[in-house]
Amino acid sequence: MLQAARTGPQEPPETRGRTTIADGVVEKIAGIAAREVPGINALGGGFTRTMGAVRDRVPGGHASAGRGVKVEVGEKQTAIDLQVVVEYGVSIREVAAEVRENVIAAVERMTGLEVVEVNIAVNDVHLPDKDTPATSEDRVL
Repeated sequence: MLQAARTGPQEPPETRGRTTIADGVVEKIAGIAAREVPGINALGGGFTRTMGAVRDRVPGGHASAGRGVKVEVGEKQTAIDLQVVVEYGVSIREVAAEVRENVIAAVERMTGLEVVEVNIAVNDVHLPDKDTPATSEDRVL
């Protein structure tokens, strides 16, 4: 004998089905949120950035918003790992705190998942462009 499902107009809409969020969705949200923070130059380790740069130059290729981001997504929670490159001269501690805050806010607001941790690995420091010619004001005589 089949039992009738306990859904219908009397049940709240949030109980009438299941929503799953793919890892790639959370990766993109976290990647975009991390890049919004001043002091972040890029995401990804050296090899990841090199391969991404090559892929970006291929006709039809495009930058991946999730580059340098790994996530574990459960039914109600997610954990996020980021690999970042910071600008020279910024406080790494302050930038990391801002990245955590921005990523957690964006992921929780957009997905409803609880972010249990955001681990940040600073893989490199982006130095000012050495090819920029020094002005007379910058030179010590």
